[in-house]
Amino acid sequence: MKHLYSLVHLTDITSSPPELIHIAAAAGYDAVSLRTIPMGLPGEIPHDITNRKLREETRRACEETGIFINDTENARICDEVDVHGYEPHLEAAADLGIRHILSNIWTVDKGFYTEQFGELCRLAAQYGQDVNVEFVTWASVANLKQAAELLRDVDAPNMGIVVDTLHFYRSRVAPQELEDLPKEWFRFMHLSDTVKEIPEDTESLIHVGREERLYPGEGAIGLKAIIEKLPEDIVRGVEVPHIIRKTEIGFEEHARRALQFTKKHLE
Repeated sequence: MKHLYSLVHLTDITSSPPELIHIAAAAGYDAVSLRTIPMGLPGEIPHDITNRKLREETRRACEETGIFINDTENARICDEVDVHGYEPHLEAAADLGIRHILSNIWTVDKGFYTEQFGELCRLAAQYGQDVNVEFVTWASVANLKQAAELLRDVDAPNMGIVVDTLHFYRSRVAPQELEDLPKEWFRFMHLSDTVKEIPEDTESLIHVGREERLYPGEGAIGLKAIIEKLPEDIVRGVEVPHIIRKTEIGFEEHARRALQFTKKHLE
């Protein structure tokens, strides 16, 4: 079957959604995975599609290129955030036909994040969307076991898990752990690679995660063993932020090489 590949926004988070869409088309992708829900972080460049002008420019870019928007992020759950504040962003995403929302967990209060994730699922369901938790090595839900436990506790019909191969490898998940989980939990994933050594300090984990990921097939992660345990039709998001490479060869060429490496390795 034909596998669908999405260019994930973190690969160059400085690009606006229309720019990312045109780059994805030029580099040979089928889709993009956007970040349109601002997180309020220092230095963040928000791409907030509740802004009607930006939303219409994004829609036009999709129409011009044939690229579709697979998902958007980041409806994160943390102590200072009420998920009901995400509703305008979910509504704007639904207006663009975006059905998949990515979330992750940044509070240690399990009762709170379980309740908030369930409420986010209920909110998203009103717009025909599902909510997919990505376990992140330096977050509160940091591995597959914790993510699966959250989904079992919430038990919503529109919930899922995002496997990011970098976090999968760094949290030392075994591919066999995927075997007993419902296949319908997995709708899209993030692909990247890294060196064999796993940093022990958070600063190094974050640096590589945001600025120095390798092309899929270029490093030590057993990508084929992971993807073999996931649904055949899962959308394969390519997420390879690498500041030096992007600077040296330009974003379009960097995105193109990332896709070429991925297809050569997996297909």
